[in-house]
Amino acid sequence: MRNLPPLAAVRVFEAAARHENFTAAAIELGMTQAAVSYQVKLLEERLGLPLFRREKKRVTLTDAGRRAAVQLSRAFDAIDASFAALRAEDSAMLTISTSQTFANTWFAWRLGGFQMLHPDMAVRLLVGDALTDFAREDVDVAVRSGRGPWPGLIADVLFHVDFTPMCSPDFLARHGGALEPADLLRLPLISPQDVWWPHWLREAGVDAPDVSDRPGIRLDSQAHEGNAAMGGQGIAMLTPFFWRNDLAEGRLVRPFELVCSRGFAYWLVVPEHRRAVPKIKRFRDWLRAEIARDLGGDA
Repeated sequence: MRNLPPLAAVRVFEAAARHENFTAAAIELGMTQAAVSYQVKLLEERLGLPLFRREKKRVTLTDAGRRAAVQLSRAFDAIDASFAALRAEDSAMLTISTSQTFANTWFAWRLGGFQMLHPDMAVRLLVGDALTDFAREDVDVAVRSGRGPWPGLIADVLFHVDFTPMCSPDFLARHGGALEPADLLRLPLISPQDVWWPHWLREAGVDAPDVSDRPGIRLDSQAHEGNAAMGGQGIAMLTPFFWRNDLAEGRLVRPFELVCSRGFAYWLVVPEHRRAVPKIKRFRDWLRAEIARDLGGDA
């Protein structure tokens, strides 16, 4: 076990030794001159020998103090270099965690824009639907859906989640070209177990909204459900924001005007103590601007 003197006193001594001036050390460290003098005295008492000679209005290092100062200066330089390397490594890589739906329907198509704006930074995208554990995982920032908030995390709303049935134009044409909400009870639904189905059906005034036990394709993310709908395999319950390009380009259509919400949103989340990290702030500003641009396009 190391027999170290109080590290606060060591830090004060190193600054005072560099300047050979207690007042200058106090200014550097944001302390009072009296506090510097006290910490140096504490260290001298611990060591049992003087490190400075006190003379009128000035201090000078003793031989022992000078020898200690040289070694400490090298040690502090090594510590500074070690942490500088860690800071550089941290600033050179941004790791983002998000869900399959957000990544595959919107985010992955735009992430290259952030990379182009910051070519000196590597960006790593981790895709999965499990919530990120920032204490255990090497993740800087995450995009997650839910109602929030989450303890210990700063959560910024990116956009609110709504949903409505969608299908391919060909599917709609094969089933008459126009539908009523009650028709959904007889048509193939994609992921009928989705809790959004009964909610939407109730809002649409359909009396028998429980469709969870119906046969049909059951997929694990909206990203897959939207692609299945474009393939003509049925009607999927989708969020218009994610499929705006496919709607605009005619790969998907919305048979109904009704759009519902259950209070969910997509959030940008980051640990409280990391919110001011420059690379995270740059990413947050870029992401919010990109989403605002697309939301504005929907207005």
